[in-house]
Amino acid sequence: MKSNQARQPASITLNDPRWAALLARDPAAEGQFFYAVTTTGVYCRPTCPARPPRPENVRFFPSTATAEGAGFRPCLRCQPKQPPLAERQAASIAELCRLIDDSATPPPLQQLADHAGLSTYHLHRLFKTVTGLTPKAYASARRSQRLKAELVPGKTVTEAIYSAGYITSGRFYEQSTSQLGMTPGDYRAGGNNTQIRFAIGQCTLGVILVAASAKGICAILLGDDPQALAHDLQDRFPKATLIGGDAGFEAWVAQVVGFVEAPQIGLDLPLDIRGTAFQQRVWIALRAVPAGSTVSYSELARRIGAPRAARAVAGACAANALAVAIPCHRVLRNDGALSGYRWGVARKRALLNREAES
Repeated sequence: MKSNQARQPASITLNDPRWAALLARDPAAEGQFFYAVTTTGVYCRPTCPARPPRPENVRFFPSTATAEGAGFRPCLRCQPKQPPLAERQAASIAELCRLIDDSATPPPLQQLADHAGLSTYHLHRLFKTVTGLTPKAYASARRSQRLKAELVPGKTVTEAIYSAGYITSGRFYEQSTSQLGMTPGDYRAGGNNTQIRFAIGQCTLGVILVAASAKGICAILLGDDPQALAHDLQDRFPKATLIGGDAGFEAWVAQVVGFVEAPQIGLDLPLDIRGTAFQQRVWIALRAVPAGSTVSYSELARRIGAPRAARAVAGACAANALAVAIPCHRVLRNDGALSGYRWGVARKRALLNREAES
């Protein structure tokens, strides 16, 4: 039944800032207001996919209760009394993540799609949008995390591989170095048999620690206390052989320090980048942001194909152990303000100012 409310001048709606949000279907307007259409007697959320109504037929309400109190009924398409679509989709994907986590082996895509009541195509796309990873990549990352937890003294590598959900050991050994940064046996032993060369020095940003494995630079840490930085490195590889004062390594250290002082010159050294599949995607995107430019967490999430994963992107930035080489200092809040930085907001500001002046 249509509402019997009289029309109002279109100018009232056109001059209301909520009208622009309605036309844009702005996700930020979710929960801020609802609008009703007098010619249909229906009220909607601001992101409703229905064709926009004529402005003279629109009424705005602060809540579903006030809209219903005025005689309007909820839209069957956008379901304004239910949580927003993005929240419902996120909850559905979170349930699938738990299903993957609780499975001994990764569930097939069709099984996940059936569980969610979606087609495999839609499920694959939605999963990647919400998490930043495909279901297969997510399962692989979780399996890798389980393996790290299983690689403890007293358990054989083979036992750990099968306990983590790998069906065959051969496939795992093909990927083990990129996932762990070393052989499984050495990882289980806390980095035993692994040599890490390192040096601690000074730069204009304070104390700097540079460390490298056989693969390349594995840590560039900044701080105020040399001992704290050394402990950070030791915590990463409790049983690795840490080699300091290596004369041959000094040239690498000088090159890294020069790069930190002038990031625009670039760093022509191999990097040993270790992280989850999602973290590595974020870090690859970060390295594509040129010196002198910045990007928001939301924009970075969009660049990796995961527009709803801004919070996870921030977590990946915080986990970065290669200061400046992976330029997480170039990421700002959506409003352009400086946000947290693993090595301090003052250093982040100094780096951005330095790059802007170059």
